[in-house]
Amino acid sequence: MLSDTILKNQLKNTLDKTNFKLGKKYEGKVRDNYILNGKRLIITTDRISAFDRVLCTLPFKGQVLNQISAFWFEKTKKIIKNHVISVPDPNAMLVKECRMLPVEMVVRGYITGVTTTSAWYNYERGVRNFCGNMLPEGLKKNQKLEKPIITPTTKAHKGHDESISGEEIIKRGMVDEKTYRQMEKAALALFDFGTRLVAKNNLILVDTKYEFGELNGELILIDEIHTPDSSRFWIKNTYQDLFNRGQEPQKLDKEYVRQWLADKGFIGDGPIPKIPDEIKIEAAKRYITAYEMITGKEFKAKNGDVVRRIELNLKNAKLL
Repeated sequence: MLSDTILKNQLKNTLDKTNFKLGKKYEGKVRDNYILNGKRLIITTDRISAFDRVLCTLPFKGQVLNQISAFWFEKTKKIIKNHVISVPDPNAMLVKECRMLPVEMVVRGYITGVTTTSAWYNYERGVRNFCGNMLPEGLKKNQKLEKPIITPTTKAHKGHDESISGEEIIKRGMVDEKTYRQMEKAALALFDFGTRLVAKNNLILVDTKYEFGELNGELILIDEIHTPDSSRFWIKNTYQDLFNRGQEPQKLDKEYVRQWLADKGFIGDGPIPKIPDEIKIEAAKRYITAYEMITGKEFKAKNGDVVRRIELNLKNAKLL
């Protein structure tokens, strides 16, 4: 684990944005994308988003996300092909350009969450048919579901996520039925693989999202996989005792920041509360701990200008 001093010093060097003279740039909430000829360079910044809003930057967050995704893409390529070509920098991934499918496949093993698209938020408000999944009465927050469920989302009005059933996706013609069933099968297989792998490292994969694209008529896994941004992770050996006592599990994901904001009364609307440095550092430590527990490797990073390092590595890879 990096020291608090290194994390604090990196606060002034976090990667907020990039502006390379390279292809056509598209900026997501967390990733800067450079569209090339049949390829895409994805640079994962240190930006953190929650409630569909970009909040701030966290030290080394982009490196954590990119390296975790690289780890999982390599581990799961036998389950489904993915878009990775190479990883030229700790924050960058060169991938194949795919036609993105307009649905995120969210898989949930537990009922939890504070956002308006989360299972617990809806269940608490009386919803029992959630995205085509019939939920039983009497569930408690953070309870394990009988089996994992798929609760897809799609971008709705003003770019906000909308929970939707698979049947509705097919009915609207967003994805044809054959492709959707392939996405379902792949999502459940990836979730099962991820669940079993992280359980060996004292983690629970609570829920996650997968994004898919098409390349030459073939379904391809894209974006990110099993990162602390796209997934919830809880510490396994303390979960049951804390659940029995009605307490929150130990979390290793951005739910820590989401919960801090929710406690301040912010769940997406209005001005974003100023996030103190100590919260940023604690969040960064959780991301780094997640990397080390998931991969079984020590996270290595040092203070410095991230943009300059990326630029040098892209030149070495003959991308700049």
